[in-house]
Amino acid sequence: MNQAALRKIVIVGGGSAGWMAAATFARFLAPPACEIVLIESDEIGIVGVGEGTVPLMTHFNGLLGIDERDFVAATNGSFKLGVEFRDWGEVGNSHFNGFGDYGDAIEGISPHHHWLKLHRMGDPRPIEDWSMPYAAARRGRFAPAETLPAEDAFFKHAYHFDATLYARFLRAHSEARGVRRREGRITGVDLDPETGFVRSVTMADGETIGGDFFIDCSGFVGLLIDKALGVGFRDWSSLLPCDRAVAVGSESAEHLTPFTRSTAKAAGWQWRIPLQHRTGNGHVYCSDFISDDEAAATLLDGLDAPALGEPRLLRFKTGHRQRFWEKNVVAVGLAAGFMEPLESTSIQLIQTALARVIELIPDRRFDPVMIEEYNRVTQAEWERIRDFLILHYCPTRRSEPFWRHCAQMPIPDTLAYKIAVFQSCGRVALFSEESYQEPSWVAIFLGNNMLPRRYDPLVDRLPLEHLRGGMNQRANAIARAAEHMPEQRAFIASCCAAQAA
Repeated sequence: MNQAALRKIVIVGGGSAGWMAAATFARFLAPPACEIVLIESDEIGIVGVGEGTVPLMTHFNGLLGIDERDFVAATNGSFKLGVEFRDWGEVGNSHFNGFGDYGDAIEGISPHHHWLKLHRMGDPRPIEDWSMPYAAARRGRFAPAETLPAEDAFFKHAYHFDATLYARFLRAHSEARGVRRREGRITGVDLDPETGFVRSVTMADGETIGGDFFIDCSGFVGLLIDKALGVGFRDWSSLLPCDRAVAVGSESAEHLTPFTRSTAKAAGWQWRIPLQHRTGNGHVYCSDFISDDEAAATLLDGLDAPALGEPRLLRFKTGHRQRFWEKNVVAVGLAAGFMEPLESTSIQLIQTALARVIELIPDRRFDPVMIEEYNRVTQAEWERIRDFLILHYCPTRRSEPFWRHCAQMPIPDTLAYKIAVFQSCGRVALFSEESYQEPSWVAIFLGNNMLPRRYDPLVDRLPLEHLRGGMNQRANAIARAAEHMPEQRAFIASCCAAQAA
């Protein structure tokens, strides 16, 4: 037995990040062998922009032993098969980044190369016609892949959910497994004068709570990582210039679409996230090009159902801490940094951070090599996601001042290299710690009409009529499979409907 094993973990802050951390540690560190305390204050609200996820969420819930049906019902959730992009690149453009690929390789060659050949031959069909998640999403249909025949199951799913209800759900889950919640505000942080490690936090009522390992989930304020330890912030505003959002709920739409919609606007973009009981809406924008009042008006004008209140303003700065793990503190969630919710990466970054902490779980000696490895891998992950998000903006042909700015701003060398490789030969250059694999990059490249100069020449080994016949067969099979899936609202009603409020 490791005599230096962690005895107590203190999580500062609740919300989705805090309770996801609590549930993770309760699952892997088995209280009471390691005491887990979460401190949160009911006076501090939750920033609820993270209502969309990526398929990693299904694995996270599975690791925690959470039943999918219970989770969806408890959070008024719905299912998500991808993101639809409207008016990106130019007004009228539409494309889809689905949670799946475009089918198996054909004679060892990725199917988008075969599509490129047909496209050059005049075939007008978009590549989405070979995407199973798109076929289901555009029809409003959903069923888990594991319930379908194997030949139709080449896709994954994620969720939309109410972030406040999710935190409440995870709190009950965590407390039932030994996590102790402490209500109240933190008014002070005590550092060890020799090591600089956090020794304890002081509550407003005077109680001192000590610990071995601290998880900072205090949001943008960064109570431990910033205020106590002084870790600086790496600002990416010059690369992702949107710095504000206004958000509002609207009445639930009768047709429950299984995808997030992202619609480009004059100075940003608007999200639409359908839940069982309401639709979440927000307008992400750059305050240099539009006022807050104009942004709120744009949001309200773009709703497809009556608003359920007044828009709420959120200010943010894109970027991250220069070090995510410093001494005995790991920053998770907004305390670690923020990237706008264009591809629903906020929840994903919490999950991957927690997985990495468990993989590199320290003891009370806090080996600096492990800390350095955590920071190295996390930094690479953030940079890969940053590049993927920038790719949505930089190829724009829109004429508004904001979009002209996006088209002219410098991009990272790593993204410039990816673009150069794809435009040359249609291949996607993937680096280490990529969150998005080839199909997602292809979806955004081709969706923004960034066509390569050539396709893989090995495609020409297949006779043209055989290629056309095989691709037609694939597209027709996908369409038939989607038609046989139930409508999402019917599927939810059958197994995971939320209780009426």
